[in-house]
Formats: sequence, C-alpha cells, structure tokens
Amino acid sequence: MPGGRLTQQDRQQIASGLADSLPYAEIARRLDRPTSTVTREVLRNGGPNAYRADLAHRATERRARRRVPSATRTAEAIPQPHGRDAEAVAEYEEVFTTVLMATGLNKMGARVLTCLFTTDTGSLTAAELAQRLHVSPASISKAISFLESQSLVRRERDERRRDRYVIDTELFYQATMASARANDQLIATAREGVAVLGPGTPAAARLENIARFLDFISESITRAAEQARAVLHTR
Repeated sequence: MPGGRLTQQDRQQIASGLADSLPYAEIARRLDRPTSTVTREVLRNGGPNAYRADLAHRATERRARRRVPSATRTAEAIPQPHGRDAEAVAEYEEVFTTVLMATGLNKMGARVLTCLFTTDTGSLTAAELAQRLHVSPASISKAISFLESQSLVRRERDERRRDRYVIDTELFYQATMASARANDQLIATAREGVAVLGPGTPAAARLENIARFLDFISESITRAAEQARAVLHTR
C-alpha cells in the first residue's frame, strides 16, 4: 500500500464515496489505501454524515503543526510480542480509539480502553497505562474513574497489592445490563407522562409509543445479553 499523508484530492474522493454510500473498504480500494486509513480519516473528521474534504484537510494540517514537538516521542514504538508489526499495531490502536470516541467516549477514556483491549494480559496498572500512553498518572486516574462509573473496567489487586484495571466479556455484560436498566427508568417516566398529559392526547400517545419502543428494545437487549453470556461461559 502507498504511504504518505492523504492529499486534498484523496479527501475529495473520500467525500464523493461517502455521498454515494460506498463502504469504507470500497473507498479505500479506489484510493489504493488501507481501509483503516479511510475509517480513521472519516471518524476523526465528523463521521460519514458530516465529513467535508476541505474542513478535514485544514483540520489535519492544524493537528500536524501541533504534533511537531512530540514527533520524537511518537516515533518510539512500543516493542511488540509474538512478532507483531509495531507500526501496524499503533495504527490499529489509533483506529480503535477513534471508533470508541465516535460512540461518545472522551479521548483519554477511549485510549485507556484501547490499551486494555489490545494487551495480551487484559489488565494493566495505572503506572503501566501512564507509561504506554505517555500521560500523567492524574490523567489515567480521571479516565479510570469515568470508565468504572460506566462499568467498562473493573479493579483488581495483584499479588503485589497493586490495583490492576481489567476488561473482559463479563464487563460488557454488566454494562449492557446497566444500559437496559437506564432504559427501564426512561420507560417508567414516559408512562408517567401519559397520565399527566391525558390519555388519548397527541403528546401522551407520543410518550406511550416511546415507552413501548424502548420496552421492546430493553427486553431484547437483556435477553440477548443473557444468551451471549451463557454461550461464552459454556465455551
């Protein structure tokens, strides 16, 4: 695959491909670039519905100017086990972080999660996270506090009594169930509004439809999470 930065013409082709509802893989094929390059470019610059070639190009130029002082730091690739390509891993981690940010996570939370996802142990200490991400312990502490509040990581003590932060499928089950419980609260509140606004009124009908929709979704999510957990535990 060709290297180098995306040009303004490349970005115009990406914008045209998005306008034609082409998948990222097809846009990348036409540009003769890795799919991850196109995915990262689009998600970093507004997503498929808001991507604009001119704005993306200017934003990239601004980011490049800001990164100049840290070029030597980013050039120090972390040694990789199992014969992995360090540059490919770094690129993948950047894509993964961008995708997580598109779901609503802040950048540091997304970087911490990516780190935990891509380490073979599935767990790291705060010091290890700070070293890998080249940030302060305070930044890690803040990110971990948020991720714990969302049931996305859990804390364990190792044999040296250090806190280790862990991510696994059980955490995703817990986070999914927490999301379903949040939906239940919204469903109950919507149905309270039906009584307040008067059954049969347009506003009450709208709230009842919202409650019915979310009720169905919540039940489906809960059932699917239970089934997935059972299958994975059986394996």
